[in-house]
Amino acid sequence: MKKKILIIEDNEDIRESSMEILELAGYDVLQAENGKIGVELAQQNLPDMILCDIMMPELDGYGVLYLLSKNKNTENIPFIFLTAKAERSDMRKGMEMGADDYLTKPFDDMELLNTIESRFHKKQKLEAFYSQSFESLKLLANQNQGLDELKKIVSDRKVKQVRKKQIVYYEGDTISGIYLILSGRVKAIKLNEDGRELVTGMYGPEEYLGIQAMLSGDHYNETVEAIEDTTICLLPRDIVNQLLDNYTDIGQKFIKVLSSNLIEKEEQLLQLAYHSVRKRMAEILIRLAKNHNESEQVTQIRISREDLASMAGMATETVSRTLSDFKDEGIIEKKGSVIQILDQSKLLKMKN
Repeated sequence: MKKKILIIEDNEDIRESSMEILELAGYDVLQAENGKIGVELAQQNLPDMILCDIMMPELDGYGVLYLLSKNKNTENIPFIFLTAKAERSDMRKGMEMGADDYLTKPFDDMELLNTIESRFHKKQKLEAFYSQSFESLKLLANQNQGLDELKKIVSDRKVKQVRKKQIVYYEGDTISGIYLILSGRVKAIKLNEDGRELVTGMYGPEEYLGIQAMLSGDHYNETVEAIEDTTICLLPRDIVNQLLDNYTDIGQKFIKVLSSNLIEKEEQLLQLAYHSVRKRMAEILIRLAKNHNESEQVTQIRISREDLASMAGMATETVSRTLSDFKDEGIIEKKGSVIQILDQSKLLKMKN
């Protein structure tokens, strides 16, 4: 079956030319000249994807996205903003509201088609991810009890694409639930009063964010930022509470996650308080290597000097100097932001 795309755009030339290109590419295309009509068409026809301008009469693009996200039938439809404004604030606002991508006008035919095909391709990959990695979800259920319900909860949730350096949530934000990372990597940070940041954790695929805050209070207790393009799924607070009430193994799983995070943070505090610069850097590289799940002989880590400095409580100049020493000693190789560990045993035996 042909995929159906809805274009919501008040500029007739852009709307008609985009419609013509998409029809030539084999898509069924619906069009709306303002946001109000667009919402009605989306609810009546349930397209496979929506392209929507931001600045429009009747109802702007933000309003369209808000209304569709509140409707169970339309909340998971991939949504791409069309905007003539390249300001970061406009793009960020749209992405934080739940948009999947954006196109900056003017765009050419190939940009339009590539963006759409890329989004459909990512959706297919995510569906494959659910199928291939479903065994890992069994860890959250009490053997086979509730497995079908849990599978439906995860697969029904809209997946969010978070771009590099985009914030997932800020410290102090009201808790909306916990996040499951499907792909990519993020960092958790705490800010000092003078604005300096300390990286308290790095997280990757199949790890959870916000468990401690979810179980202990009403607000997130750290800021989480993507360090590369990342795909996440939000499990709402009320759903998580229901699962915790019904399945003891879910609680046990979260307790293990919390315990592991607590042990890691305690080790980090000890390093900051008592270890030398070289010892601190060695232990951070070991921890990062472990999280990357690479071979023990040669491990590649992609991380910026600034993030290493935030994790170690050092100045960036100290990080550079220490890494240069490690390179001279044959412990690592470094090219740009990629660190290759050549001799992990020397890091493990690093003297304080």
